[in-house]
Amino acid sequence: MENKLSSAYAEVCEILSFMEQKYVDKIPKKLLNLFYEERDKEYKININPNIPLTEQNLQRKTLALLAMLNLHYWCESETEKQELLKLYADNDKKKEEELREKYNPDNLFKKKETNKSVENERNTALIEYKEENFFKKVLNKIMSLFRKR
Repeated sequence: MENKLSSAYAEVCEILSFMEQKYVDKIPKKLLNLFYEERDKEYKININPNIPLTEQNLQRKTLALLAMLNLHYWCESETEKQELLKLYADNDKKKEEELREKYNPDNLFKKKETNKSVENERNTALIEYKEENFFKKVLNKIMSLFRKR
């Protein structure tokens, strides 16, 4: 876990190196020092400044750190912060609903029950069984005597 955090710090440092200095200056020096000192110096970072961040393969922790920086240091006004918080809350709610729908125990049991009922329907299909009448039985016995010889 610590390794992922240090590699996320390395990605944040790389992204900050591409940003305008006015945004980097808004971040407290203590926090910047933490990012630079705790980063994984051996982690290979592949960030292209010409491609939007959403299209790059960044770690989830990196995105979370950037969101925190945006909220606390780069938002210009209180209304902008509130809008951003609302957006984050909406995203969390959507993600939670997706997970609830995907892993809802009620739905899991319903799926199993429907599969079992289909299986039971297949196994309990009616088979017509015709019992031979007495005359047919006697005729078959006589025919079998002739066949054996």
